[in-house]
Amino acid sequence: MRTYVRKMRAAFYYAVTLKHMVREWLKEDTPNFDYGGFVVGEKEETALLLIKSPGVVAGKPFFDAIFKELDCVVSWECEEGDFLEPIQCIAIVTGKVRQLLLGERVALNCLSRASGIASLARQLAKIKEAKGWKGEIAGTRKTTPGFRLVEKYALLVGSVSTHRHDLSSMIMLKDNHIWTSGSITQAVKDAKIVGGFSLKVEVECRSTEEALEAAEAGCDIVMLDNFSPAAIPDATKRIKASYPNILIEASGGINEETIQQYLVPGVDIVSLSRLTQGYDVVDFSLKIQKNGVDPRNLPVK
Repeated sequence: MRTYVRKMRAAFYYAVTLKHMVREWLKEDTPNFDYGGFVVGEKEETALLLIKSPGVVAGKPFFDAIFKELDCVVSWECEEGDFLEPIQCIAIVTGKVRQLLLGERVALNCLSRASGIASLARQLAKIKEAKGWKGEIAGTRKTTPGFRLVEKYALLVGSVSTHRHDLSSMIMLKDNHIWTSGSITQAVKDAKIVGGFSLKVEVECRSTEEALEAAEAGCDIVMLDNFSPAAIPDATKRIKASYPNILIEASGGINEETIQQYLVPGVDIVSLSRLTQGYDVVDFSLKIQKNGVDPRNLPVK
């Protein structure tokens, strides 16, 4: 797992894009003058990164990039993808105190959100493993504007698929495309013309009949949108009987409580927007050491 995560980290993001993102995040938080930074000054300090709720650690490259931009050094005591219990120190950050505090909230926001996504993704991946299902659990394009790279990366750390990254990654024809085109058949035909051989075409379907029309038109994936678990077996059986090589995705209203009902034969992909919209964040804090003492800030009992 760790080898996979290291390889994925190296290939997933473009360094120039990452640097641009970090600068935009910092600019958003400090567009003009850092008044608090004036108070603390340029003294060199050491800060401890504490994990304060259980979860899968994800987002280290973004945390590192933020502090690198501020000329600080991060030394980690855990691996990306580790599941950790609180409260423990997982990294040490050194640099000028003004810079440490300038990057603190931006870095913690990235880490807590990425770790929250990875934690939920890992939970779902374990459900899939226990079920023995061989398909793919995936996120969706329902991500935060400007933050998609972090969220998609976190899905991979949590061992689920990202789904398409953007509108250029795959052609997905939804209800508005179909209504505007006039029919599923016409929409797929037009999509095949512009996408050529290099782009897959997926069609969102509200009934088995729509899915069969989409398959007949030549799409690569049919999405069974908002199908109940009871309706899935018959729909997949009918579709696969005539189009055995087509991929079938189940989506819409699925969560960690109901997902097992969709991990069934005939379904190749199950996607959930909750992975990037409804997750609980993992709690982290960054505490500057005082006189060499570890300020763990334990809750009062």
